[in-house]
Amino acid sequence: MARLDHPTYLRHIRDESQRFRDVLADCNPRAGVPSCPDWNADDLLWHLGEVQHFWTWVVTNRPKGPDENDQPERPGDHAGLLSFYDAQHVALVAALEVAEPTDEAWTWSQDHTVAFISRRQAHEALIHRRDAELAADTLTPFPADLAADGVDEVLDVMYGGCPSWGEFSPLPHYVRVDLTDTGDQVWVQLGRFHGTDPEGIEHEEEDIHVVADPGVEPDAVISGTAEVLDTRLWRRADGAETHLAGSLEIVDRFRKVVHQPIN
Repeated sequence: MARLDHPTYLRHIRDESQRFRDVLADCNPRAGVPSCPDWNADDLLWHLGEVQHFWTWVVTNRPKGPDENDQPERPGDHAGLLSFYDAQHVALVAALEVAEPTDEAWTWSQDHTVAFISRRQAHEALIHRRDAELAADTLTPFPADLAADGVDEVLDVMYGGCPSWGEFSPLPHYVRVDLTDTGDQVWVQLGRFHGTDPEGIEHEEEDIHVVADPGVEPDAVISGTAEVLDTRLWRRADGAETHLAGSLEIVDRFRKVVHQPIN
């Protein structure tokens, strides 16, 4: 499926960051975040502000790695956290607006471009906006285009990424993910990941990769709206509105991969 363009990601960062802020401004700072059980609302507010501060620094300074960044000090109260957050999401968009998407920039992925950062931060803001809404017990719809792109991103980047020290061995099994509201499809190939990490630990496990349409019948099809699938893959909803067809064995193997924690 086609990616959104850079200006669209920036618009979504603005919109989702503002919605996140508006929800938490009126939320009890000590309210628990059901989707992040170790955090309260103020912890969530601090987290996204800190994340946006970090990526603003990366886009602005273009470091070779993440370790040069000075950690900001957490404000001591709710008002201070809101003020800190306000500065961070404005600064992030400003930094991304003057950067070219193709510019080289450090990221933790194999994609070292500003485009990766703008896309990732749009989804960071979207998913944490849902966390804020869960804490405040109020939900609003996801933008369908961003949610559809989010399904592709979480499968391709967060679950399907392959580090340089490992290797993906594909198997002839495919799951097609159908987004019923946008008409998009994401094809996922099952396989095995194996390799030895930099600490000398060997890994051998089930894995998936997002692939182009292979021109064959899928072993299984998972369908639902973009929002339903995006929130399910991020474990922000139970996925009760998804529909499964085809081999349940293949669906179960797919689920074993996407039910692993996202680091």
